[in-house]
Amino acid sequence: MPQTSHHFHLLPPPSPLLLSFFSIFFAFAFSEKPHPTFNVVSFGAHPSGESDSTDAFLAAWAQACRSPHPSAIYVPPGEFLVGHARFRGQCRNKAISIIIDGTLLAPSDYRSVHEEYWLLFELVDGVSIHGGVLDGRGASLWECKNSGGICPPGATTLGFSNSKNIRIKSLTSRDSQVFHIAFNGCRKVRVKHVSVVAAENSPNTDGIHVQYSSDVIILHSEIRTGDDCVSVGPGTSDLRIEHVACGPGHGISIGSLGREMEEPGVQRVTVKAVNLTGTQNGVRIKSWGRPSHGFVNRIVFHNIVMLDVHNPIIIDQNYCPDNINCPGQASGIKIGDVKYKNIPGTSASEVAVKFDCSSKHPCYSLRMEDVNLTYKEQEAQALCNNAAGTASAWVRPESCL
Repeated sequence: MPQTSHHFHLLPPPSPLLLSFFSIFFAFAFSEKPHPTFNVVSFGAHPSGESDSTDAFLAAWAQACRSPHPSAIYVPPGEFLVGHARFRGQCRNKAISIIIDGTLLAPSDYRSVHEEYWLLFELVDGVSIHGGVLDGRGASLWECKNSGGICPPGATTLGFSNSKNIRIKSLTSRDSQVFHIAFNGCRKVRVKHVSVVAAENSPNTDGIHVQYSSDVIILHSEIRTGDDCVSVGPGTSDLRIEHVACGPGHGISIGSLGREMEEPGVQRVTVKAVNLTGTQNGVRIKSWGRPSHGFVNRIVFHNIVMLDVHNPIIIDQNYCPDNINCPGQASGIKIGDVKYKNIPGTSASEVAVKFDCSSKHPCYSLRMEDVNLTYKEQEAQALCNNAAGTASAWVRPESCL
């Protein structure tokens, strides 16, 4: 048989705008009822980044929230200047998708956002955010703070309060004034493929903060910032952090806890398959050195790779900033049932493992297994104070438990 030749012609890749159209289309095309999509430009938003689009975003939210059916808010390519915006529930439907192809810009003057949050979602159920960039434009506030000036506290870029069934995917948060993303009093949260970027000297710019929340999963994200990559506050349970790259920053931190006497505990937290590079701390548990009824238990740090980390493994129960309201007191936080397994890498300080626990409530059931941390290709040190537990398999530096 004669051979026939086949010629394949490559088509140009679809535009981001077209891809966004299809993502909205397929999200709703096969459901029983039509689902409305609200483009913020239709409500008066300006993609130039110069005119205030806050009212347009709030108007699009109001329409989506009033819809009895699942709905979408679409932010097309461009830059949109948005001031403080509070997106309130409770909505008629439990599935609002916010699809962002552009960049949201905070006001250039950090003093113009007087609230604790720049963008805040309250009492919402079933909100998802896909894509986009949130630019907090926080550099001028950092400069004010680092110079010792009189500065406002700053605003968290994106907050969720008393909400549930939250999904955040492929979002970038850049140069937040303080915390980038915060969950307070939330349930069933999923965060995936998120990128957080801020300068190493940016104060209080925690990447993701979780408190008074349960069933939270943070996956496949990259966080480079000036404070904790992930910080865990009181009242957190069933938190899973996996496949996260951290650095620069202050590491993965539980705490600081015990600031208040009556404070709920932290339990069932798993940190797994995390890489920390050049961070101030690796995996840390921190509490104030003063009385409290809080606790930390059932914590697992597993498959953590440390590269040039200053304090790779640390429990610090003598946190007392500026020696105010806590000198000479013992932490009331009870810390126990903490497991460190398969943690290799290098320490930037001679003390690679430090358990500095409460004299009143010593740490208990600390377990170390397959830990191999060195300092400048030499043996590192481990220091223990009021800590009890076990070491098994290979543990380096030699355990002080």
